[in-house]
Amino acid sequence: MTVAGPAPTRAPLPPLAARARTVAGSPVRDILAVTARPDVINFAGGLPAPELFDREGIAAAFHAVLADTPERALQYSTTEGEPALREGLAARVTAQGLPTAADDLLVTTGSQQALSLLATALLEPGDTVLVENPCYLAALQVFALAGARVVAVPGDEDGVDPRALEEAVRRERPKLLYLVPTFQNPTGRTMPAPRREAVAAVAAREGLWIVEDDPYGDLRYDGTRVPWIASCPGAEDRVVLLGSFSKVMAPGLRLGWLRAPAPLRRACAVAKQAVDLHTPTLNQLAAARYLDGLDTHVARVRAVYGERRDAMLAGLPGALPAGSVWSRPEGGMFLWVRLPEPYDTTALLPRVVEQNVAYVPGAPFYAAAPDPATLRLCFVTRTPEDIAEGLRRLGRGLAA
Repeated sequence: MTVAGPAPTRAPLPPLAARARTVAGSPVRDILAVTARPDVINFAGGLPAPELFDREGIAAAFHAVLADTPERALQYSTTEGEPALREGLAARVTAQGLPTAADDLLVTTGSQQALSLLATALLEPGDTVLVENPCYLAALQVFALAGARVVAVPGDEDGVDPRALEEAVRRERPKLLYLVPTFQNPTGRTMPAPRREAVAAVAAREGLWIVEDDPYGDLRYDGTRVPWIASCPGAEDRVVLLGSFSKVMAPGLRLGWLRAPAPLRRACAVAKQAVDLHTPTLNQLAAARYLDGLDTHVARVRAVYGERRDAMLAGLPGALPAGSVWSRPEGGMFLWVRLPEPYDTTALLPRVVEQNVAYVPGAPFYAAAPDPATLRLCFVTRTPEDIAEGLRRLGRGLAA
């Protein structure tokens, strides 16, 4: 007869890092998980329209790379990025008004990684970061994970107010200001050129990094292009420009880039070596091949997205309660809505989802006190007919 001995002692494991315990997941991702049913008309996501992906063109680029240079395409690459892609990117950025050499650029695994690398290179725990209010949600997550203190700068329909910015810089002594000045996520607003020049002047006077995130700039449906802050006088040595292929080529490629002054760019390259060594070689070489046809593809996408934006704008007056206001973006992917008081879009969302339609409540986008009556609508992933039906459902949900 065998006598069982005492159960072995099992000590508890060490806890997760404080930043992992305190930073919440993305509310947008949570909403998408709840509303993934095919019968839900989902205005919540920030995804490009999959039916517009240039499957044939991208497939041809991959095929050519694997046929012509398979050893290179399937091998490790340099951390800074494939020369062919950086050269093509530099030519595009230069043609858009900002003289750029290939060596000015670092290729990243999506522009989200670029933002994370900058946080690693620039921020110590407790450092202050200035942001717009409301602000791109995933940027708030990056800064929270870095242990930064995030302070919202007051602004208006044109973006952050330069006087308020200067006061905030002198009061808070921040490391950087993060902006999405063109077709901002979530509001869709675009900062005019004079405001950009004023913001750049504040950064020059006060000693401040500006991170200019531009994932949507090529998606313009009307109006004229506004020069990057990075091209403004005084901004040359203190603006980091971020770009992405996710919205204009395909997000599954996970390709982004940053343009930064040499010391900061080198620091980001060292940080990237510790994260993933380099962005996938095959994807970079295929994207470099595809660059020649990218403008033709983007023109097709702009035409479709512009129709969808117009369809949503046309349907909003009949769907929203009296007293509502909303943005009319010249490009991008999003509309920003404010319902009249006392509407609370977070509390209303379950009732709206019962009508098989969804939006993102505005509250998570605020670094300062949120406006509970706000919400974000994405218009690019649905046809005009679906948008009309979705807005009818939204109207029923808000009225219920």
